[in-house]
Amino acid sequence: MNISEKISPFDVVPDDRALAIREALRNAIVDRRLAPGTKLVESEVGDLFEASRTVVRAALQMLTFEGLVKTERNRGAFVSNPTPEEARQVFASRRLLEPGIAAAAVERITDADIEAFRHHLQEEVRFMNERGPSARRAEIKASGDFHLMLASVAGNLILQRFMDELVARSSLVIALYGSTGVSRCGHHEHADILEALETRNAERAAALMLHHIDHIEADLDIRVRDGLALKDALDI
Repeated sequence: MNISEKISPFDVVPDDRALAIREALRNAIVDRRLAPGTKLVESEVGDLFEASRTVVRAALQMLTFEGLVKTERNRGAFVSNPTPEEARQVFASRRLLEPGIAAAAVERITDADIEAFRHHLQEEVRFMNERGPSARRAEIKASGDFHLMLASVAGNLILQRFMDELVARSSLVIALYGSTGVSRCGHHEHADILEALETRNAERAAALMLHHIDHIEADLDIRVRDGLALKDALDI
């Protein structure tokens, strides 16, 4: 099912259409279907969603606020293209936040949460064993979702919003600088973190998370990869 089937531009009011376009573009960026630096032409996006430029501009403004899109005067909007320094800042921010999130999650995690994490790890394994672009994108998304699930369990809504942005920005960084075609947010490290959560070992959970983030950042290099055209990335 493509996005045009999931979201009908005629079924929603203009504000909702802007949110729907923002969500579709955001997913394409986070899933690495739109590469950093891709130009987002308002008229093209509008044609794809049968929306006015005003609606499209509102969607792009929301993505600009999140740091996923950069708007340049007289040039238009582009998928953000993080510099090496910005990449380092993203992971420095994650190192500051996520060990504390892991420790906080130890205090709140329930048996139901643990079961949900186990199911999620099974999904990660399934995606890892599949082949093709769709499976690769699903694996990358599942890796990021593990961290968002952990932030949700920790119970701090402000930190959840920060993590949502940081995970999205991390996807951009990995898209641009990742040394492999898939996420290195390792499944086995996720399993180790879950074990620490299950045994209620906050110190170990925090330490494992810090090591995990270091591992992700260590996988970065400077190679740039091509992405899909806008229409193909949105699968419309």
